[in-house]
Amino acid sequence: MTQPHALRSPYQASSEKPLLVCFSHLRWDFVWQRPQHLLSRATKHYDVLILEEPMFKAGIKPHMDVSTRPQGVTIAVPMLPEGLSQEDIIAEQHDLIEGLIGRESNGSRVFWYYTPMAMAFTSDFECDLCIYDNMDELSLFRGASQQLLDLEGALFSRCDLVFTGGMSLYEAKKNRHRSVHGFPSSIDFNHFSQARSIHQEPEDQAHIPHPRLGFFGVVDERMDIDLLAEVADRRPDWQFIMIGPVVKIDPATLPQRSNIHWLGGKPYNELPHYLSGWDVGFMNFALNEATKFISPTKTPEFLAAGVPVVSTPITDVVKPYGEKGLVEIARDAEEVVAKVETILGRPKEAWLAKVDRHLAQGSWDKTWASMHKLMLDTTGETTADRPAAASLPIYATTPAE
Repeated sequence: MTQPHALRSPYQASSEKPLLVCFSHLRWDFVWQRPQHLLSRATKHYDVLILEEPMFKAGIKPHMDVSTRPQGVTIAVPMLPEGLSQEDIIAEQHDLIEGLIGRESNGSRVFWYYTPMAMAFTSDFECDLCIYDNMDELSLFRGASQQLLDLEGALFSRCDLVFTGGMSLYEAKKNRHRSVHGFPSSIDFNHFSQARSIHQEPEDQAHIPHPRLGFFGVVDERMDIDLLAEVADRRPDWQFIMIGPVVKIDPATLPQRSNIHWLGGKPYNELPHYLSGWDVGFMNFALNEATKFISPTKTPEFLAAGVPVVSTPITDVVKPYGEKGLVEIARDAEEVVAKVETILGRPKEAWLAKVDRHLAQGSWDKTWASMHKLMLDTTGETTADRPAAASLPIYATTPAE
């Protein structure tokens, strides 16, 4: 539950830690993914302020809605009246952000961008370090505009560091900036590994027969819903459990079958309870422009939960997971059926031991620590220059939602 507080102008940090301002196209309370994993850990070293995209309501005056979250971040949402032109929306966001944090940097200030679109109303604000955490190739998503491409170019010109959400995206962006670093999706192992020992299933899943194939994540144009329908038709005795919010596509287009169960979005802390009852993870990503450079966070999350996975040949899943025999790769419905049958018929122990050896190499804690070191190196600081942060551990507890 959020705790609203009075808006102070300019923004007053709650401690002596530097201010990190994140400009995000994703809502903090939407799906727990890369931004939440990283920025909840960043609170150990920074006062983290998340500036989200505006929300519109009829008859209101422009204002900033500010609230806090249990993970230690502050969320600011521009609240704007309906009916504004695009030009006015940009101008109002600029003025509200200036009123919140000030145009000039008073002390150390980091800008952390997830969306280049924010450059339209923040390019004249000062910061001491500018970072672009490029988690997706947004230009290839449905509805992407030329303006997005232009603003991304401006962001590349401004930023000091570029992080990419996968190695294929790193290869695509490494020549566009002097300091690009690949940070593929990592894992909150302790959270998802709970699924290995949970025996009480959620009520909306407990009645569904086995074998079960499950998916969790955003349901959008990146999902191959035709592949899902074909596999479900080929094996009507298999049950398909689909968890996640439906966005940017018409829910009416989703295949409806007696063995396909659309359970909607679930809180992050409930996911291990659902995964505990799945026999196979099904990552039925479409092979299209929107998935060309994705590095699905759910790949290591499935594995940490002890759930074997069949995936379509997404580049960052094939390498390393497919090549190492950790994930089965299937190109069509016939191959999906064959791979699932292989998984259902084989012992799990040897595969799981191999999975755990691989997952031990990385974590979101290590990812954030590596990012933070690059940030300090870029500004010429060391952790010794930050006494308030140096005594704190790098890791964060499992987020509560």
